[in-house]
Amino acid sequence: MAAAGTLAAGRGSVQAAPEGGKEVEVVRNPLVYHFKIGELDAWSVSDGHMLFRDPLKLMHPEEDRPAMQEWLEVHGERLDGIPLYINILVVRIGKEIVIFDAGFGQHPNPNFAWMAEGLRQIGIAPEMVTAGFLSHSHVDHLAGFVRDGKPMFPNAAFHFLPEEKAFWHEKEPDFSKSKRNKDELPGLIRSVREQFEILSGLSKPLKAGDSLFGGAVTIEAAPGHTAGHAIFRIRSGKESLLHIMDLSHHHGFMYHNPNWTIAFDHDPVQSVDTRKKVFAKAAAERTRCYGFHVPWPGLGQIVPMGEGDLWHSERWNWGS
Repeated sequence: MAAAGTLAAGRGSVQAAPEGGKEVEVVRNPLVYHFKIGELDAWSVSDGHMLFRDPLKLMHPEEDRPAMQEWLEVHGERLDGIPLYINILVVRIGKEIVIFDAGFGQHPNPNFAWMAEGLRQIGIAPEMVTAGFLSHSHVDHLAGFVRDGKPMFPNAAFHFLPEEKAFWHEKEPDFSKSKRNKDELPGLIRSVREQFEILSGLSKPLKAGDSLFGGAVTIEAAPGHTAGHAIFRIRSGKESLLHIMDLSHHHGFMYHNPNWTIAFDHDPVQSVDTRKKVFAKAAAERTRCYGFHVPWPGLGQIVPMGEGDLWHSERWNWGS
């Protein structure tokens, strides 16, 4: 394992990938940040990043887009696109190595799929991972659990809420409330079902409120973004970390105004209700949080600010 407090940012893996009939060099340069949750060793591993051009096109309600634009301008944010970070949490709990979501998996885009190289940097082979927790089944969370048609982590139990699997396996999953591009849905549904099938031999669904590893990890229901969207609370002694997953896709918008939603939400109204409840509790209790899509390494707190909240990023710390 990497020494405590290290930051790794090497050249990463290099491979050839076809592009327009030519071979091009693909360089992945993952970032790895070590931190502690009580006595537990934890790492934030970047699986990459993406940029949504036309930054407000995905955001709703449409009538609030001028206010969103104003927020970007006031806070000096880039106006040509919304950056989306992909942060993967890895925790060592005694002899267990636990991963929370797994990123894009195999992907030709050099901006994605850094996780495997990041794990290698901290000395974790796929066979060493003993448990994988899935928050929901969108491609940037589920696909990394599968590689070459087989489980990426062959010795890891695969945990999720049963509501999540049930939704994707309905005869016609209900996306009627979602504002996402409906043309994408047939391929997305097919891919999710294929990946669940590949992982079926490792699947061990959990109920909301279930805890594992002596109470070190608790799964909590946080529906709206998807039917079975889950968040996770990791505890060690008096310290804890709340992994809020996709309750927010931006370090400003959903905190500043929790009524703002993104097109990827399956049920925007339910997503808003869940976000308000979780954020209010986390802010009141000054809970340390980890976000899948906030700026890497993803650690921070939710701080009340006016009628909304503020995502306050935790400062990097290389202390012992």
